[in-house]
Amino acid sequence: MTLDPVHFKAISRLASGVSRSVDESQHREFGETVWAEWLDPLVSDGREVVEPLGEQRRYRVDATDIALEADEYHPRHGLDSGTINPTTFKNGLVADVAHAAMSRVPSDLELHRGRTNVVAVHSNDVTVGNVGGDWQVDDGGYVRQRLLHVPTTDHAKTAVVHELALYMAEATHATENADTVTDLLVMDGPIYPKGLLTWLQRDPELAELLASDERPREVLQLYIDLVERFIERDIPMLGFVKNPASRLITRAIREKEGNSPWLNDAAFFSQLLEQGEMDDGEWVRETEELTYTNWFISRGSTDRALVSPDVPGVEHAYDNEAYEVTFTMVYDPRTDTVYRVEAPRYFTDDADRRDRLIRQILKGVASEQGPPAVVGKADSLAKISARETAALRRALEQAFDSEIDADYNDDRWGPFVE
Repeated sequence: MTLDPVHFKAISRLASGVSRSVDESQHREFGETVWAEWLDPLVSDGREVVEPLGEQRRYRVDATDIALEADEYHPRHGLDSGTINPTTFKNGLVADVAHAAMSRVPSDLELHRGRTNVVAVHSNDVTVGNVGGDWQVDDGGYVRQRLLHVPTTDHAKTAVVHELALYMAEATHATENADTVTDLLVMDGPIYPKGLLTWLQRDPELAELLASDERPREVLQLYIDLVERFIERDIPMLGFVKNPASRLITRAIREKEGNSPWLNDAAFFSQLLEQGEMDDGEWVRETEELTYTNWFISRGSTDRALVSPDVPGVEHAYDNEAYEVTFTMVYDPRTDTVYRVEAPRYFTDDADRRDRLIRQILKGVASEQGPPAVVGKADSLAKISARETAALRRALEQAFDSEIDADYNDDRWGPFVE
């Protein structure tokens, strides 16, 4: 213990000296103004980046009642991909291992057994340029795996390795198992590879890499092809984003006002959807009802990238509108958590279907007090534990005949958790 009680008191006194020029009630009032006047449509940099799909409204539903409703879709499938996170070795290699799985509610153990593994490797040594190749099968055909050589780059090597491994595994596994989905697919996370699409804004070299190299374009095409498979079969697909980080709305607020009281859009919608009242000067939150918004069309930042000329070499079979990102925000007051639910516009253009989709998600959130069961199950299947990560990193050391390039923090805290 390095902090004595006197230190805690000193820190508390410092913190109490932070003054707020605008209190929370003023934030709520401003949030109501943004909701009423700014979002139909929201304009940023001269473009319409957010637009209501149908009537702009907020809704509420009793959590207990919705949890007891019959499922709108049965069965339901989920999809997720996990990684060990990028690891650097002393011989200059950077590697990550991604592992994708599909879940089903009710369970299907044979489907759960199937996995897709991708080992992505980056090296500045041109002599290893032939690393990688075709897909291989293992475990009697239940496992597909590939060694992927990541294109050479001087910037963001670990991010490039991580994102190509993660999204290649996820999109491939979804594509290989698409025909097993009969009613609804819910992806754990966004419907498109947003981390990969940020290359357009992150760095000129990465933007050029995205435009010129076949490997990232192969991944992007996989996601477009996946959406088209579900459109052809008229089976909806959703993305359930547990930690939404979009800043489209708050960025527009900063452009107009010079500042925003909310860190990101999730914080804005959380305050907008929270119900309660003041009691003796304290805000008391109501916790019996889930609240949510209408669906919106998003055309900002990475949400528009796959339907814009910014990413050449990606082919579309349908009009661009079919692929547009649409979203609704769901707030659970019991955990003070806001979620973003996404879908390609093709599946939400019809008012009845988008109502069915959101009710299915609301039932799942109400029942689990968190992500719906199909999402939680996919996460559990795809997750690589700390012990498994440690074992995989040791196996990579042997395969690469090189030790992990540890730094001081690794020495201090330990690179592995046993």
